[in-house]
Amino acid sequence: MDADDLMHRARLRAQLAALEKGRDLAAVGCHVRVFPRRTLRDGGRAYERWLNRIDGARRVHEEAFVECPVAHPTLVIRRDILAALGYRDRGWPEDYDLVLRLLGAGHQVGVVPQRLLAWRDGPARLSRTADRYRLDRLTECKAAFLATHFLGDRDAYVLWGYGATGRTLRRALLAHGKRPSHIVEVHPGRIGNAIHGAPVVPPEALRQLPGRRIVASVAGEGPRREIRESLGSMGFHETRDFVCAA
Repeated sequence: MDADDLMHRARLRAQLAALEKGRDLAAVGCHVRVFPRRTLRDGGRAYERWLNRIDGARRVHEEAFVECPVAHPTLVIRRDILAALGYRDRGWPEDYDLVLRLLGAGHQVGVVPQRLLAWRDGPARLSRTADRYRLDRLTECKAAFLATHFLGDRDAYVLWGYGATGRTLRRALLAHGKRPSHIVEVHPGRIGNAIHGAPVVPPEALRQLPGRRIVASVAGEGPRREIRESLGSMGFHETRDFVCAA
């Protein structure tokens, strides 16, 4: 937490109570209000709304590859676990790296669904100025953890979406030897074609691809919600059979 952020007087009490109640939790965050509001951009408002819809450990896990699902200034973590993992420099955000390592190690990260931290935004924030927060570095971070964990036991996966977001993630995963066997698209002009050797198929074709891990890589909460609903209706389970990434 930076010195110019503000926290509610009940914040630490509420988060410590959550850790005491949830002995399976390794860490816990809370919701935020970004300020000053008059200079807050649309992207910052959207990120705040997204963060504040994450209300527990299951949602943290499901949203982990969209953005960092817990605002780092809110993170309260058990001391022994932090001492074991520590922070490290891999050229991407060390706070996001820590959260993904927590989840990758099988730990649960919870959220107190209350706005208990006022998070100051400004042009000098590292997330706006440091190279490690560039979009390509964030994508490299996501790809590294997807390749190690969700796709760790296989080299092929199904990629849902081939817009700018999906193309960027495909290239990053390729650096880890992971290639899409099929690409799912809803645009009728693409179905039946092949992209880098991967046939483009409609969503319903996934029923004929049992056992394939699916990475849904699209921008926007609305499209991701539709994909989740579609995959759920076909019997696929999020975090086991598919993940959403952005």
